[in-house]
This record gives sequence, structure tokens and C-alpha cells, in this order.
Amino acid sequence: MELSYTLRGDYLIPDLILSDPPDAPTLGRYGKMRRAYLKERRPILYSRLLLREELFPHLREIDEAAKTRMRTIADREQAHEVILAELVYN
Repeated sequence: MELSYTLRGDYLIPDLILSDPPDAPTLGRYGKMRRAYLKERRPILYSRLLLREELFPHLREIDEAAKTRMRTIADREQAHEVILAELVYN
């Protein structure tokens, strides 16, 4: 694989293109939050994941895990409310 470069001032910058499929699902709230965290607080990890093309699969995994946890929490809260309502009305 041959790389091409673009001259920017005195520097040659590699022309990198990520191969994220166009039909991939968009990132949700938690995936975007994770991306912002990595970019601001863990720039080396962010760059490594990005260059290895592991960033977007990682973000989608985080987003799905967070959504699953939120559904679990909501279900538990709903069950707790039902139990409390039964105790109050019985």
C-alpha cells in the first residue's frame, strides 16, 4: 500500500482515508460523549484507535452498552415504582 502526501507549509501530511462503511449506524449520545472524552482527555488513545480504524467500532460498542444499561436501570426503576404503589395501596 502506497501513501500519498499533501504539502502543508513546510510539512508533508499523509492523506489518510478511513474506511467506515456508509451504511453504518450513526453514533448516539453516549458514543459521541465517549469520542469527546477520548479526544480531549486521552488524545494518544484516540489517535491510536483512529489510525487502526478501531475508533468507530469502539464508539458503537460503548453507545450500545450504555443504552442497554439505561434500559436496565429504567426497567428496575419501573419495577420499584410498581412495588411501592402496591405497598401504598394495599
